[in-house]
Amino acid sequence: MHDNQPRTTTPDTLPEVITRYLAAHRTHDTATAIAAFTREATVIDDGNTYEGTQAIGEWLDRSATEFMYTIHLTRAQRTDATHYIATHHLEGNFPGGTIDLRYQFTLREDLIERLVIEP
Repeated sequence: MHDNQPRTTTPDTLPEVITRYLAAHRTHDTATAIAAFTREATVIDDGNTYEGTQAIGEWLDRSATEFMYTIHLTRAQRTDATHYIATHHLEGNFPGGTIDLRYQFTLREDLIERLVIEP
């Protein structure tokens, strides 16, 4: 079967590097979160692009303090061997108060090479 359709999976079947990153991000553990990325990784969030671990670390630190919110993983999908989507529901003191965001991961050599976060 080669239809390349995303397959819903359970959160506990996401690759270890993704669950490690998500747990570190949730607890504001920037050092552990950064270690999940390749050196030349790219993150795209809120229309901004962050390239390399230094820029990603600054983004993580800023996003950890900008708003207070809760985050819950509501869905996990595997697109193919290197692409995964983790959908999160956020509630907090940011504009609008609630949002569902898709964290779209691209992996390379068991690390995150690209992360796109969008509604």
